Amino acid sequence: MKFSKLSQLFLVSSIGLLVATFLTACQLVTVDYLFVASASGIDTYAVDSQSGALRTGASEISTGVNAPVAMAVTSDYFHLYVANKGNNTIVHYTIASNGILTVKDSVTLATVPVSLAVNAAGTYLYVVSGSTSATLTTYPLSSGTIGTAASQTPLLIPGFTNDTVLPTGVAVLANSAAVFVTAYDRSAYNPGGTTTSTASPGWVFSFSVGSGGALTPASGSPYKAGVKPSAVVAEPANRFVYVTDYASNEMVAYGITNGSTLTYLLNGPFKTGNEPAAIAVDPRGKFLYVANELDSSVTAYSIDLTTGTPSQTVSASGSSINSTDAQPVAIAADPALGRFVYTANHLGNSVSGFRLDPTSGALTSTQASPYPSGQTPTALVMVPHGNHSLQTISY
Repeated sequence: MKFSKLSQLFLVSSIGLLVATFLTACQLVTVDYLFVASASGIDTYAVDSQSGALRTGASEISTGVNAPVAMAVTSDYFHLYVANKGNNTIVHYTIASNGILTVKDSVTLATVPVSLAVNAAGTYLYVVSGSTSATLTTYPLSSGTIGTAASQTPLLIPGFTNDTVLPTGVAVLANSAAVFVTAYDRSAYNPGGTTTSTASPGWVFSFSVGSGGALTPASGSPYKAGVKPSAVVAEPANRFVYVTDYASNEMVAYGITNGSTLTYLLNGPFKTGNEPAAIAVDPRGKFLYVANELDSSVTAYSIDLTTGTPSQTVSASGSSINSTDAQPVAIAADPALGRFVYTANHLGNSVSGFRLDPTSGALTSTQASPYPSGQTPTALVMVPHGNHSLQTISY
């Protein structure tokens, strides 16, 4: 049977359209970029919207990276900040729509940076630093550019002001009205060494943020926080704060009153895995995830929206413990769909991925997890990409 030229053209066009459709369907649909800092630089990964699988994105960037320890991103996801302990710097990168990072500016601290956070308004960068003392430094931001330090606040324990206090983490409320810093007293807790103080070892400092970014200690601050608090997070409704205790294998929870005053949840502390090192809350404020270094695992919790109580969530396999590669030291939940959780695995030289059940909060590994990373990764952040809405709290 012969075809006219018009029929032949139609047939070829139809076949071409089918092939193109098939190829498009096979491609990953990116909804997030995942940035992972390691000893070798910053790796960029594209996140598949359906499976959560990762693929390599833009080329690894080493400019401005010198033994990174922490990362933070602005709420508009245009600016990334990396803290480097190798040269005591904070480096600012802009984030292009294709995930490419470009160094814009930097500042040098007098002491080693440990952790950092940006307020939701994008007007202040908070950095905690120190290897023999603890300091909270506030930097104003102008279109992402880091300004001259507006304040430097020493973190001292009342009655024990000569003790050596070491910072471990910092978090800002979603409404930008308060800042929280975790630290421990090495004079009171020093495994393998001597102790010279009778103070409680673990603390969380709370500050209200006033006009011009002025910090005022909350009533009763600092508050006891176990033995060696390692990380802090506030849920997005500005009602509760959670702190991991690395030494006690627990999580301490607090309610927030008067904007920045903390009160203990009386049914806590709550059990974690061994040596909890990092903590994250999903963007709806319903679920909480803790990365446990020694166990190489993530513990999943659901949050009671009335009381703030975290309860361990059991997965389809019947466990609340989810295995990662070796020694997860950082964790992040995706801010776009609120469906994926990732850890940076320091000894595994990898990233572990999990799919989040939006109903229960339980986790299941994403396909092909874990994913290779640079050498000894230490931090990671996620950035939404594309034309889609972000998840928000629903209560």
